[in-house]
Amino acid sequence: MSFGSGRIWMNGTFVDWADAKIHVAAHVVHYGSGVFEGARCYDTPKGAACFRLDAHIRRLYDSAKIYRMECDVGPAALHAAVLDTIRHNGYQACYIRPLMYRGYHTLGVNPFSCPIDVAILVWEWGAYLGEDALEDGVDVQVSSWGRGAPNRFPSLSKATANYANSQLIKMESVLHGYAEGIALDPMGFLSEGSGQNLFLVRDGVIATPPIGTSTLAGITRDVVITIARDLGFTVREELLPREALYIADEVFFTGTAAEITPIRSVDKITIGSGRRGPVTEAIQRRFFDIINGRAPDTHGWLTYVYPEAERPAAAEAAAGTP
Repeated sequence: MSFGSGRIWMNGTFVDWADAKIHVAAHVVHYGSGVFEGARCYDTPKGAACFRLDAHIRRLYDSAKIYRMECDVGPAALHAAVLDTIRHNGYQACYIRPLMYRGYHTLGVNPFSCPIDVAILVWEWGAYLGEDALEDGVDVQVSSWGRGAPNRFPSLSKATANYANSQLIKMESVLHGYAEGIALDPMGFLSEGSGQNLFLVRDGVIATPPIGTSTLAGITRDVVITIARDLGFTVREELLPREALYIADEVFFTGTAAEITPIRSVDKITIGSGRRGPVTEAIQRRFFDIINGRAPDTHGWLTYVYPEAERPAAAEAAAGTP
C-alpha cells in the first residue's frame, strides 16, 4: 500500500482512506487549529518497530496543551491506537501521522465549543529529500522568510498553523532550484529548515541552534545529540550567525522525514568537500544501524509493533503472501 490507500483511524474507528473526511466548516480548516506528529516505523530483523514513539506521543500532547486542546483520548490509548493502525494495515515499515484538530461546531476565532477530533494515518514513505541525498547531500538556500518570534507563535508546539511559514520557505527554495531552505530567527541567527533541525560541524565540534531560536524541539535532533556524544563528539547548543554555514566543514539536517541528510551547498557556496563529511557519516551510520536493528538499542528507542509470535505472519501479509 502507499499514500492514498489503506485504512485510517478516526476517533476510535477504522475507515477507508477515501472516507476519512471532515466538514468544510471544521474549525481547523479556517483557523489552522490542529497539532500533529510525524514518526516512523522501520522494518528490523526483529520485526516492525516504531522509533521514539513514546517521545512523539508526548510531544503531541504537549503541543495540544499549549493550544488548550483537551482530548478525551489519553496518551496510552493513542499509543496503542498507533500500533493497532500499523497492524490493521499490515505494514512492516511506514510513516506515522497522528493528528488532533478542532472539528465541526461553530465558526469564529474562539475555538472552545469545537470538538477535539483525532486521526492516525500511516503510509509508505521513503527518503524525504531523495535516496541519493543521504549520501550525496542537498543544495539549500537561506530563506528570505524567517521564523516567528517566540511571543508570536509557540515553536515548541508542532501546530498545523506553524507550517504555513514552512510552506513559504519550502516553495521559495523549490522555485529557486534548491531542495530546501534554512530560516533565520527574529534576531537573525540560524533557526532551522522548513521541517528539519540544523547541525554544523567545524574542527570536529558539532553545533546546533538552541531551542530558543524559534526552533522545534526535534526528536531526531535529540537522538543525534545523544548518538554524537556516545561517539565521543562535543556537541554545543549555541547561537549561530548565518555565515557560520559558509565556513562549516559539514552541515546536515535532521528530522523524522529527512532522517540525517547532509547539506553540500548553501547559497551556492560549497560546504567542505561538497558531499557527506566524516562526522555526518559516522552519526548517520550509527543512527541507521540502530533503527535497522544492526546495533543494540541501548537507549530503548524502538517499540515493536507485532508480538513476537506474529511477526513472520505480519511480514508475509505486508508482502502480499497468501
